[in-house]
Formats: sequence, C-alpha cells, structure tokens
Amino acid sequence: MKMNPQPPQKQELLARIQSLYNALNAQSPEWEAAFIVDKINQYYFTATMQDGVFILKQDGDYAYCVRNSYERAKDESPLDNIFQMGSYKSAAEVVGIKSGNVFIEAEKMPYAMLERLKKYFSITDVLPIDRHILSIRGVKSPYELSQMEESGRQHKILFESIVPTLLQEGMNEVELTALLYNEMVRLGYHGVSRFSMFQTECVIGQLGFGTNSLYPTNFDGPGGMKGMCSAVPIIGDRNRTLKKGDLVFIDVGYGYNGYHTDRTQVYSYGAAPSDEVAAAHSECMRVQKELAAALKPGAIPSDLYNNAAFTNRNVRFLGHGVGLYIDEFPVITDRFVAPLKENMTIAIEPKIGIDGVGVVGVEDTYVVTKEGGCCLTGGEKSIIVV
Repeated sequence: MKMNPQPPQKQELLARIQSLYNALNAQSPEWEAAFIVDKINQYYFTATMQDGVFILKQDGDYAYCVRNSYERAKDESPLDNIFQMGSYKSAAEVVGIKSGNVFIEAEKMPYAMLERLKKYFSITDVLPIDRHILSIRGVKSPYELSQMEESGRQHKILFESIVPTLLQEGMNEVELTALLYNEMVRLGYHGVSRFSMFQTECVIGQLGFGTNSLYPTNFDGPGGMKGMCSAVPIIGDRNRTLKKGDLVFIDVGYGYNGYHTDRTQVYSYGAAPSDEVAAAHSECMRVQKELAAALKPGAIPSDLYNNAAFTNRNVRFLGHGVGLYIDEFPVITDRFVAPLKENMTIAIEPKIGIDGVGVVGVEDTYVVTKEGGCCLTGGEKSIIVV
C-alpha cells in the first residue's frame, strides 16, 4: 500500500516548545536550560530523531545540536537553529557555557551522559523534566489526532478482517506473530511498537493461545505471554500450537507515522466459547463501555478506576494514555488524580484471566471529548469465533 505520511508543521513544533517553556517557568523561574536527549522527545519537539541534544534556554531560545545525522535533521525538521555537533563542547559553544540549574529527562538520560554534559556546561543542580513533557504530550493536537485516527482505522481492519484469515490449526504462536507482522506492515504499520516503560521491549504486542495468555510476565498488564525463552520472553512460544477450542488472545499496539493506537481482541478457534468465558468477556465489555462514556474533560482518573464495578483487580490500572508511546499519561488508576483534558487519548482495557482457559477482555483507544470517549479502533467487541 502506498503511504505518504506527513510530518508536523513548524508552527505546531513551536507551540509545543512554548508549552514546555511555560511549564518550566511555572515550576522553577530560576532554571537556565533544559537538555532533551530521548529520541522520541526529540521527535516531538523537532520532527526528527537523531544522535543529538535539544536544548531549550531560559530566555526562550532553543538549539538542536546534532552529531548524526546533521544532514537528515536539516532535511526532516522545519525548525531553525539546527547545528552540527562534534561533541558536547561544540553544543556548549553554540548555547553558551553558563547553564546553572537545568532540567533533564531523569528517567531517560544515563548518568554517564550527564557527566559528559557537566564537562562543558556549568551545571549546579538538575531537575526532572519528564512529567512536564508527558503532560504536554498527553493532550493531542488536531494533527496528532489525524495520525491516530488513521492508525485506528487500520487497526480495526487488522483485527476484524485480517487476523481471522491467519488462524490455522497446528500453527504455533511464533508463526502467527510472523504472519501478523507481515500483514501489519503491508497494511500501513510503521514497523515498531514503542513503550516508555524502562527496559520494555516489544515487537508488536502480546499474543497467546489458551493458557499461554496467563503466563506471568515482567510487564504490568492484564495479559501474559510465554515467549521464545527466558532470555527472550516475547514474540511467542514455538511449542504451543493452535488447537480446536483454544482462545487466541492478541493485544497489539498498532502505529502509523509515529503515533499508536492500542487494541485487544480475543478469538475462539473452531468452537464457540463456553458460557463462563462468554459471560466474563461480556462483563469486560460492559466495564469498557461505561468507562469510555465517562472520558470527559474534568473527570478524575482515580474516581473512574474506583467507581468501576469490576471483579478483576490483578492489575493496577484499567486504562492508559496512548500516543508516541503505547504507555503514556494519563493512567486510569487509583493514584492518578490530575483531571482529564479534552483531546487526551486513552486505551481502556478491562480483562479477566480464567484459570485453565486463558485471558478474555477488551481494549480500545478513545479520545476524551465533552460527549465522552470517541473510539478510534472500533469499540467493544464480542469474542470472534473463527
């Protein structure tokens, strides 16, 4: 399929930079500079991701200093003030040596990188910038929503029209993963599922036949996955083949032009699910529908979580923000109290594990609107019998 994804325009990038500048001023008027090295955050503020550092100064000026590739950064980013950098020494010469109190991505910047910056910048104290960036990224612009709408459209086609054609008795989970990835890329998928959680790797998402979807993982989510081996606990289990009567659990983050949607679909292969399984799945659909209707500006995520009459509390959340990462702000949990804002994008995912059977449940991605959540990925759906 021919694709021509469009990058964000200069005015949008400048508005994002201004929002960050305002947030930093509100917290600490005495800050001197902010250093952004995470490639996803670089992309958010510059429309390119290179080996470089984006520096925002207290006077409102900025500089994007790039080691590799300077040529690509100039080609992809509409911003001015892009400079070639041999080392942080040349970056310091561009913006000035004095830096004082600085903001850094505390959850992203390695200690060794901070020490290298200190060789050329007079850093007296460091403050975390992470929550400021996550809060700004949490509210999507019309441009961002348009990318997520296209991701959601393709996501729906994938789950409802393509996956049922891929399931074959005797195939193993790895074979399904390979077929699924191929179809996703053909459809328009941007090729990678990105997560912000520290040391979280994922090719496309979680996939499991039967009780494999219950297998414990180090990822804080409702579903499980056995994976290739203990050293690579992702992708799928070569030894688990699809049998008649199996549930097939597929939780895949889809992405278009950098922006993701998140959806889960459960299938029953060769036979209708039992009454117990169907009832548990219907319960998840009910909870998702009620939570989605409550996704309005001003709603408090902790209230949404605590008011949800849901039997499964094995995970600490019922939903999460989605965007450049699959796991972003806000989070529908009992600890998140910042009110929702219009045009936040949130995946709602109530799921239940059934011993000896597998995981059932739903997940879809919604936009927060004054009328409640507007679904991008199709909406709550029953188990699909194949």
